[in-house]
Order: sequence, then C-alpha cells, then structure tokens
Amino acid sequence: MSQMYVRHQAGPAHKRVTATMILSAAGAALGGLLFGLDTAVISGTTSALQARFALSDGQLGFTVASALIGTIGGALIAGWPSDRFGRKPLLLTVAILYVGSSLGSALAQSWITFLAFRFPGGLAIGAASVIAPIYIAEVSPTHVRGRLVALNQLNIVFGILLAFISNYVIAGLLPPDTAWRWMFGIVAAPSALFLAVTLLLPESPRWLVAVGREARALEVMDRLGFSDPQEDVRHMQEAVARDVAASHAAGRLFSRNHSLPVSCAIAIAMFNQLSGINALLYYAPHIFELSGAAADSALLQSIAVGGTNLVFTIAAMFLIDRFGRRPLLFFGSIGTAAALFLVAWQFESAHPDGTLVLAGLLGFIAAFAISQGAVIWVFISEIFPSTVRGKGQALGSTTHWVMAAAITWAFPVFASRLGGWVFAFFGAMMLLQFFWVWRRMPETNGIALEDMNLERISR
Repeated sequence: MSQMYVRHQAGPAHKRVTATMILSAAGAALGGLLFGLDTAVISGTTSALQARFALSDGQLGFTVASALIGTIGGALIAGWPSDRFGRKPLLLTVAILYVGSSLGSALAQSWITFLAFRFPGGLAIGAASVIAPIYIAEVSPTHVRGRLVALNQLNIVFGILLAFISNYVIAGLLPPDTAWRWMFGIVAAPSALFLAVTLLLPESPRWLVAVGREARALEVMDRLGFSDPQEDVRHMQEAVARDVAASHAAGRLFSRNHSLPVSCAIAIAMFNQLSGINALLYYAPHIFELSGAAADSALLQSIAVGGTNLVFTIAAMFLIDRFGRRPLLFFGSIGTAAALFLVAWQFESAHPDGTLVLAGLLGFIAAFAISQGAVIWVFISEIFPSTVRGKGQALGSTTHWVMAAAITWAFPVFASRLGGWVFAFFGAMMLLQFFWVWRRMPETNGIALEDMNLERISR
C-alpha cells in the first residue's frame, strides 16, 4: 500500500526544537498523567468498593465503568469548544474537573455519591484524550511530532504505573475501609499541579491562524521558538483556504472528503479496546488472583504490568518517527495476539501456571505499548485536516471510550462465565487488526499537518 498523502519537504529551518516547545508539550501531557492515574487507580479499590457498598458483579462492573461512561460525554463535547474557543480553555476545564472528581470520590459516603463524582472525572479523561494530543501536535514540528505527541501516551502509562505503586503502598499502610479513599484522594495533588501549569501554556498557534488571529499566532510561534514564523503562518493560511475551497462540506466531519480519515479513526479506536487493554488495567489484581496469586502479590504484579508498560512506551517514542505508524502496528498485532492466546490457554488448563500467566500478560502489555498504545493518539491527532481536526479527534476518542466502557462493564460477567476464552477473543481481534492495517491504514509519518489533506495517492 502506498502512502496516502504527499509529503511536505521540510528544509533545515524546520529541524529546530526548543526547550519552550518541549515544555509546552510536556505541560499539556500532564493531562495524560492524570488520565493514567485516574484510569488505573480504581484497580486497587474494586474489592473494597464491592464490600463497602455491597455490590454485585454487575454493579461492580458499572462502578468501574462509571468514569468511562463520563469519558464518552467528555470526548463527544470536547471537539466543538476546542475548535470554537481554543485548546487552552479546554485544558483548564479538564484540570478543574480532575481536582473536583478526585476529592469527591475520596469523600463519598454512598454508592450514588461515589458514582456522581466519578462521572466528572470521566468527563475530564474523555476531554483530555481529545485536546491534549491535538494541542501537542499543533505546537510540534513535523519531524518530531510523533515523539512529542507520544509524550502524552508516555505520561498516561507513567500515571498508570504511579497508580499501581500508590495503591500497593497505601494498601500496606492502611486498612481496606480507609485505604481506598486515600487511593482516590491522592490524585488531587497532581491535578492541582496540572491546573497551575496549564495557566502558563500558550494557545495553539495553528488554532490562532484558523480563527484569523495571525498576529497573536506569530507571537506564540516566536515564544515557542519556531524558526520561520512568517513562513509557517503563510503555510497554515494556505491549508485553511485549501480546506474551505475544496468543498462546501469542508467543515463537516461526515462528508465524502473525510470518509477515509473518519473510518480509520473509528477502526483504530475500536481495535485499541478490542485488545482487552482496559480490562487488564482495571482488573489486573483480580486477574492475577484468579491465576492463584495472593492479594498482596497481585498488587505487586500489577506494578510489574505498569513498569513494563512504561518501558516499552519509552521505546516506542524512539521508534514511531523512525519506522512509522504502520510497522509498529504490524508487530504489535502479532505480539499481542500470541500473548493473549497464551493467557487463554493457561486459564483454560486444569492447573494454571501463574508464571506463564504473568509472562503472557507482560508480553501483551509490552507488545501493546510499543504499538497500539503509542500509535493511536498520534495517528488520530494528525490524520484529519485542520478544519475538522477537533471534531475528528473527538470522534476517535468517543469511539475509544464507548468501547472501553462497554468492555470494562461486561468483563467481570464474561470472565466469570467464559474463563480464558475471553482472552482468546481479544487475541482474535488483534489478528483482525493486522489485516486492517495491511489493507486500509495509511502511513502518516513525516507529513506536515497542513499537507494531511492533500490529494490521496492510490492505495
């Protein structure tokens, strides 16, 4: 399959990367850290929540999925205001929601109150999954865009690891009926830090150009250290004009012009969750207990999962711009499928080997982190033209969170009834992903955002 778009030939002036640019990307990526923390922290609280609020398996699944239901709303509503009011106001809103949700969840005295505070946390996660990758992509030069956007994913997995470590430490210091409250409450500290940092971030220069504020865009580019702001603004203006002139439907996401990026965003988001990644992250201690591990050992093994995720996400940051998006997904599809089939075989055996289960799950995490985990947010943030980038990112994020909520809610029920076969299903989906990448997915590596909507080369 040939490349989808004409590549923008960047000269030496485009190779400059400044500390301010990196710090701006890293500041926005703090939203990813909270994304990971808030997503994974509940994994250490499931048993305590079930006991505290007398929950059935179905109610537990809904409790864990409650934040994910919020993510659907957050992803759905974030695209339009980010295009209308800017990227920075949305980042500030996300930070405020994180602070309120973490404190409210920690202090909740009833199941309904707990769900009511988890929901806005989900709104924040969903909105962050839309706005943070867009913001980073729009302040990044083409040749390092993949790595800088992957900072968001790196922070997500670092947040997941911190959540696993925090849960393990708190569980060892406090009784279960108190520990779960501290597990949620501790997220308020980095949330407050993110709020403070976001106040210092500049607005996206590409958004400023898109709304006709070129003078302000030039100021921001100069602050970020763009080598030739005047030329970059001209290029951005041409891209916006080209998008509008191409069709009266240029600003509509669901139009013929955008059919390929729309279908690709939906597909990669669906496959991301059909791998079973969130089922593992949210229920990791429970899964390890099913394989025979003691409760404290299960929490420790969860840290191994988080550590593996972090190490291979770092590796992906060095590979994604060198080899491209498609090669990573080819490797990851085969690697995740093999690891999931190993786990399924062990759970269906008469005497599951805990060591092999751990090896399979760590292998799955490694293959996922170096492929799907690193690629999804980079790919969705760059495949859409500027006129619908916010809406396109929202579509991909919404699809991701709808699938995440459904699988997370259903996993406890299906795992209890199907056993290891649920992991075999996830493995089969990864094989299907391999064929989708081969037949349909375009390569976006090395293409300037302004050129992402140029005439397609035949596939």
